[in-house]
This record gives sequence, structure tokens and C-alpha cells, in this order.
Amino acid sequence: MTIDTYFAAGNEVQMFELAFGRHAPVMLTGPTGCGKTRFVEHMGLLLGRPVVTISCHDDLTSSDLVGRFMVAGGDVEWLDGPLTRAVKAGAICYLDEVVEARHDSLAILHSLTDHRRTLYLDRTQEVVQAPPTFMLVCSYNPGYRSSLKELKPSFRQRFITLAMTYLPPVHEAELLASETGVDPAAARRLVACATSIRQADSAFHFEPPSTRVLVTAAAMIAAGATEIAAAEACVLAPLSSDGAITDGLREIAAATLLAPETSTTS
Repeated sequence: MTIDTYFAAGNEVQMFELAFGRHAPVMLTGPTGCGKTRFVEHMGLLLGRPVVTISCHDDLTSSDLVGRFMVAGGDVEWLDGPLTRAVKAGAICYLDEVVEARHDSLAILHSLTDHRRTLYLDRTQEVVQAPPTFMLVCSYNPGYRSSLKELKPSFRQRFITLAMTYLPPVHEAELLASETGVDPAAARRLVACATSIRQADSAFHFEPPSTRVLVTAAAMIAAGATEIAAAEACVLAPLSSDGAITDGLREIAAATLLAPETSTTS
């Protein structure tokens, strides 16, 4: 997505710019696939800063973030990790799904999220002062597996939190048409299908369809697939393998999408 085709769902652009100007870290919350990562990429372009993305997981260690000593050509050399590189370059460092990381690994971020704006490399005895253009951004979905994992309140309070959600249907349909070239009417029907499923997700108990999967489905339709076939493969099948739930999802799709014999492509 380029700056020209980004659709804001609220005031997130203005708030992000204000946080950047105040050297404040930002936490993005919202459902999976609502555009958090793309928003960070968009802001990197808008602010003229590179974005260093770190995908968080259970095995992520502080060394994975800051760096480690490596043997190269018989010599032992220090190799900066992505967080250290981002700080030194004055980049936007984006920790995607930060809730997946271990709490002890996140402790290294504390000195970057307060007035110090400093990264301490204990193993090299180096102190890296973040330049004014460095920004720390994290994201997570507070509704996903919340009973198993959660961020500590003390950690969350270090950030300005921007709550994100799906685009309004009219803008989401415009995004699908812009990105894939799919017929605008087909894009609107696809979004209507996803919206109906999202509104029923509390009854079905699964992660609602994301804008990301809608883009994939729209691309399949633009390439020649029927709307029903594209929705089945890209939207419905990944959501659930339960037969009864799948039947319910198919009923929603049938009520909002064109039947195969009347579906058109652009």
C-alpha cells in the first residue's frame, strides 16, 4: 500500500505524528489483519524513516533483539541485532505481536520507553543513545488468546495506545478495488460478506476475517475466480474446519455474494 492509497480508520495518522514529534513510543492494538503492520509501513513513508520489523515469538531472547558475539573467520565479532540497528539508524522499530515475546526479553525495552531513550548493551558495555528520529512501536491483538497471554499493565503504560479496527465498509471496499483491480461492486459484496461474519464471530468463536484475506480473495476474483469460490478458499475455509460452522459461513456467503453462474470479473 502506498501513501496515496492508505485509508485511515480514525485519527491514527495524526496521533502517530504527534507521538513521533514527542519521542513517545506507540502501542497499536486491534484485531489480527486490520492493518496495523501496513499502517506502520505507511507512517514510515510519511515520516521518511526506515521501518525495522521484528516478528515476536515465544523463543525471542534479548540477544535476538540487541545482538550477540559471533565467530567469523576465526575471530569473535559483535553483531548488532535488529533493535540495536534500528536505534543507531534512527529508524522506526516495529515489534509485531509483542504479546508473544517472553516478559524477560521485553525488559531490554524499558530504558527506550522512558525519558532515557537509551539502549544498554551489557555484553559490550556500550550505551546507545537513541536519536530524535528513533521510534519504538509495538502491536498486539488484545482479544486473541487473552486467557493465555497478556502484557503487564506496567509495560502497556509506557506507551501511547492507538486502538485500531477494520476500515469502514465503504473504505475497505475501495482499498480492495485499488489494490487488486477487482470490480468495485464485487469488492463491496466481499466486504459485506466479511462484515456479516465479523458481526457473528462472538457466536462462532473464531478470529474474524481480516482485511488481508479479503485482499487475497479480491485478487482471486480479479484473476477469474467466482466470488463464491474465492470466498470459500480465502475467507471461509481458513476460519473453521467444523462442519456446522462452515455451513453457517456458507449461508452468509451465499446471501451476500453473486452465485457462480452470474458472477463477473473485471
